[in-house]
Amino acid sequence: MERPLTLDRAVEIALANNPEIAAIRWSVSAVEARLSGAGAGRWPSVSAEAGYGHFLDPQRLIPTRYNGEPGVFGRDIYRGDLVLRLPLFTGGRITNEIEAAELLLLSEEKRLARSREELVFNLASTFYAILSQREVIRSVKFSVEAMEEHRKQVSDLLAVQKAARVDLLRTEVRLADLRQGLLREQNILAVQRRLLVNLMGLDTDGAGMEIEGTLLTRPGAGLSMEELMPVALKMRADYLAAKAAMEAQSRRVDSARAGYWPNINLVGSYGIKGALRPEDEGRNTKQTEDVGSIGLALTVPLFDGGRIAAKVHEEAALLAAAQERLRKLGQQIRREVETAVLNAQSSAERIGVTRQAIEQAREGLRIERMKYELSSGSLTDVLDAQSALLQSETNYARALADYQIARAKLRLATGEDVL
Repeated sequence: MERPLTLDRAVEIALANNPEIAAIRWSVSAVEARLSGAGAGRWPSVSAEAGYGHFLDPQRLIPTRYNGEPGVFGRDIYRGDLVLRLPLFTGGRITNEIEAAELLLLSEEKRLARSREELVFNLASTFYAILSQREVIRSVKFSVEAMEEHRKQVSDLLAVQKAARVDLLRTEVRLADLRQGLLREQNILAVQRRLLVNLMGLDTDGAGMEIEGTLLTRPGAGLSMEELMPVALKMRADYLAAKAAMEAQSRRVDSARAGYWPNINLVGSYGIKGALRPEDEGRNTKQTEDVGSIGLALTVPLFDGGRIAAKVHEEAALLAAAQERLRKLGQQIRREVETAVLNAQSSAERIGVTRQAIEQAREGLRIERMKYELSSGSLTDVLDAQSALLQSETNYARALADYQIARAKLRLATGEDVL
């Protein structure tokens, strides 16, 4: 990338390229099409129909319109019509199907919003982890340089017989261990970079990607579980999606129950009817006639073998399942909010403790080195002090990242914007 990658820029790229987000967008588009199809049920339908029939006995082309009317009779009759059908009463089936589709669309839109939030959180977590890992690597590199300098000092002391050879061996072992640790931390960073570009939907390994950001932050105010839980149930997109899906299923139950009601349709048709080879033609008659009709058609379900009842039972069972899933999600949200609050509080406290530990570890290392140079301390104490400083710096960098991630997780748990 030409410019440094900030977290905001990474989120922008991810939302445009992540395949999971693209897939859910297509799901939203599919539900929009379903809503359009459900709404079309209110409109009249017009179709062209054609037919041909061969009869054993000659048939009159059109019914008589008055007594003694001559007609055309034939065994081969064809017809072509334009047919209009308009639903007048369906027992609420069409209305409930439309409402169900609208609620499903709302559910899919909320699911898309939640997926976007989860993607942003995963991206932010990986981004903060990379920033933390860079600080860890910087600390390890500093420790390697400090240990190389210390090895030189031990070599100089050994040359004037003020240090034992075993001290030099121990220093070299410790230096080798630090170099091995540096390779391990660099490998972790490479994996994190690959995960970041994967979340962004890119096809690179992220090796040459320059990341720009900071872990420094001010701890937030106190967090109250009693205040956050109502906010979460009001704002969590996945909870709202599940709630909309449950309401949509309720409409499906009503739509299934509409099968018990009669249907009333306005039906009209207009076309032509003709006889191919008429066997009898009365005076002043034609082989083709235009025909048309309009009227009401009533359909009353009397017996269907239990199909309607089975459909109602199926939709009602799915509604009960959706209600239980919504209740489970509510319990899960409460657990997630509680955990996020505790993690955020713990991470904030760790920042202060680890920052103080670094200062103490630096002073301890300075003292031990001074004692060793004056031959009043042991190399073991110097190495232990060096390890303590490295561990403190590592803990501090990870505490900063953990706090940023915990705060983002809390916002994710309550349904607020992650960034």
